[in-house]
Amino acid sequence: MQSMTIEQLRAASNAGGVEGVTLKGQGGAFLVQIATRSGAAAWLAKARSSEPRRFGNPVAALNVLRDVGIVIGRFDASEWNPAEKEKTAGNRGRAQALRKAHEAAAYNAWLAAEIQEAIDDPRPSIPHDEVMAEMDADIAALGAGHKPAARKRA
Repeated sequence: MQSMTIEQLRAASNAGGVEGVTLKGQGGAFLVQIATRSGAAAWLAKARSSEPRRFGNPVAALNVLRDVGIVIGRFDASEWNPAEKEKTAGNRGRAQALRKAHEAAAYNAWLAAEIQEAIDDPRPSIPHDEVMAEMDADIAALGAGHKPAARKRA
């Protein structure tokens, strides 16, 4: 079977050389099958390839056909199986990346607020050596099976 690009399909349609199109389900995608007046059949192909253009969503294929000027056609879903739809990043990958970016931004905002709260705390700072001594005592108490002593800041 031959292939046609969108530009070739548009030219053939404008010249009256297209008898009809069928949006044909195949596996998890839809292909556009073209019947020409000369009796030849063709697939709508990718722009720089003879490989058939596969649409995961039939609405996208219908939009392409409408843009070409073809508004009447057939639909064949007899070989379509939505379970075989190709797993591509597409928008789902982009959505996941945006979700991660939003989570990171939320974490950064929370962390910045915590840091600012510590900076704005009017209580006097505790020297590092004193904090480490308290931590060492807590670790030793836990190792000995005791509960660490509760400490309050002044």
